[in-house]
Amino acid sequence: MQIIKTASAGTMESSDIMITVTKGETPGVTVRLTSSVEKQFGSQIKAVIADCAKQLGVEDACIIAIDQGALDCVIKARTKTALYRAAECTDYRWEA
Repeated sequence: MQIIKTASAGTMESSDIMITVTKGETPGVTVRLTSSVEKQFGSQIKAVIADCAKQLGVEDACIIAIDQGALDCVIKARTKTALYRAAECTDYRWEA
């Protein structure tokens, strides 16, 4: 999946996460996280985001996440939605 434009998904409300995807300046996927629970769950949040990008075949992207205490299922949904929007892709591969 190739990132074409900047796109985002999510809100800044409690228990949600705002994901913004831009085309990467360097090869690979970069995840930048801001979260009030970063010390406790930061590595898990970054891993969920990176895993979503890997599953969708994203090679070059900068993903900025501003977390407000979102659960993993919300993080996955927001990340995949932002990636699909950024790639202008409509071939959705949602989990069953």
